[in-house]
Amino acid sequence: MREITEEWVFKAEDDFRAGEALLYEIEIPVVDAACFHCQQCAEKYVKAYLEEHEVDFPRNHNLMQLLDLCIRVDAGFETIRRHLQNLEHYAVAIRYPGLSVPLELGKQAHKDVTRVRKFVRKKLRAP
Repeated sequence: MREITEEWVFKAEDDFRAGEALLYEIEIPVVDAACFHCQQCAEKYVKAYLEEHEVDFPRNHNLMQLLDLCIRVDAGFETIRRHLQNLEHYAVAIRYPGLSVPLELGKQAHKDVTRVRKFVRKKLRAP
């Protein structure tokens, strides 16, 4: 794995652990922040895959746009579309007043990112 890919994976893992901790390891879950970290983890894993394959990608949070770039390299990425769609809206809007995520949707975000993480790690042959 290329060094830059490893850096993306390292950052993605930080977000994964943060999301998990915010949902499951504290007395009162911090659901909105957990969802943000779940989205960030998925985004960084997709970007890690693109980096590994030397595909230029926009510096934004649009998971569908990033997914389409991955599909150009490996059509199998289509299998995680639904999970990325579920996570996409947690990148920006959730961080501002007016929206809150119920705990059950937070848990679903964690399930979605867990599937994305497992899929991309396998593609990257990450330990």
